[in-house]
Amino acid sequence: MSSRPRAAWPLVAVFTAGYLAAYLLPTIVGRLSVYLGLGTAQAGLVGSALLLSSATAGFVLAGRVERLGPRRPARAGLVLAAVGYGCAALAGSVPLVVAGAVVGGFGSGTATAVAASGIAAQRDPHRTSSLGLLSVSATAGALYLTIPHLGGGHRLPFASIALVALLVWPATARLGGAAPAGPAAPATGRLPHRRSGPVLAGGMLVWSMAQNALWGVSGRIGVGQAGLSEVTVGAVFAAALGAGLLGVMGAGLLGSRLGRAVPIGLGTVIIAGSIVLSSSAGSLGSFATGEILWNTVYPVVLSYLIGLAASLDVRGRWAVLAGSASSVGVACGPVLGSVLSEQAGYPGMGLILGVVTLLVAVPVTAVALHTGGRPLVPGSVRRRGGAPAALLAVTTGAVPGAVPRLGSPEQAVTEISPPALRRRPARNAFRTAGPGAGQSNAYASTSDR
Repeated sequence: MSSRPRAAWPLVAVFTAGYLAAYLLPTIVGRLSVYLGLGTAQAGLVGSALLLSSATAGFVLAGRVERLGPRRPARAGLVLAAVGYGCAALAGSVPLVVAGAVVGGFGSGTATAVAASGIAAQRDPHRTSSLGLLSVSATAGALYLTIPHLGGGHRLPFASIALVALLVWPATARLGGAAPAGPAAPATGRLPHRRSGPVLAGGMLVWSMAQNALWGVSGRIGVGQAGLSEVTVGAVFAAALGAGLLGVMGAGLLGSRLGRAVPIGLGTVIIAGSIVLSSSAGSLGSFATGEILWNTVYPVVLSYLIGLAASLDVRGRWAVLAGSASSVGVACGPVLGSVLSEQAGYPGMGLILGVVTLLVAVPVTAVALHTGGRPLVPGSVRRRGGAPAALLAVTTGAVPGAVPRLGSPEQAVTEISPPALRRRPARNAFRTAGPGAGQSNAYASTSDR
């Protein structure tokens, strides 16, 4: 990505198109089961295939978006999403629906990878990721209010995702092109944080798997266990996503005042309790309370996790890799939820997922504590007897990139001692500089050192 961050709204739009399929997963899985005659596990497998294809696109593009430029892969991803989901919406046979979902999932993953790379290059990655989650939550909430009243079988959810991809297409014109060839192109460097990065990616995989194991069967919990209608369950989901909007806005306002470790750790504990409450719900009140509380906190923690991954590498490689690992967890979630609910029942599934969520909070919070560092603000980096470096950059018009940006982690400074002189120069070797022989003698007296 360019060293100068671009406007955030095109990235937010592409992020929305890429993430929407995961947000609509419960209604996709539910309608595949009802209208195509698939079993619970089979419908979950279709959703998992879609999300695994999305994760594959992220792994393929990790580290390559900068070289290709964001515009080209973003447009390719949106085209694949529109074509794949559109074909799945028009198809009436299971193999064609699965093929369309896989192609569309690859397009969604491509769009998400471009957005993640761009978010990492922003001055405030957490703010941009919060805006992205705010947008996708609002879009999904509107669809959850609309789709149950329109019918359309399995076609309407797929058609909605394809339509959003087409609507986002004009925003790609504001994204950058390919990186210039030649010596000006940035060199490929090693991934930083080679210990913290894999721990964060693995933690996000398990964390997302636990979340989406419940999310994939939430519709069946509401209809089968709580005895609610599809319209009522859709209204609960819309209200939950609306509460998620408030949570994301609160996270955006809070920013980094508490760091990342506190929101991630405390939020994950609340999420674990919400999972247990929602999975054991037997009435509208308990089901709605669990879903709303869970969806309020879930996007908040996710925004901090995305921001944490983006902060590990300004080129966005860890953001893409961690996001793809999260997509793998999202893909495995529906299958895991279906298997656990069939073997242990919905309450037993909730207890297992709650414990797993609490366990994974420990290493992820540790990464946030280890890599968070102190914020770089005027006064945190000083030269001896001089002004703060960050402040100098603002007041003197320094070349961009010559000094750390405000908000960047503080870099360690190592003292370097000059090598000792081999021979102490004589005192008469130093004379006043000036024209004539005196100056040449002074140079000559020091040239043998």
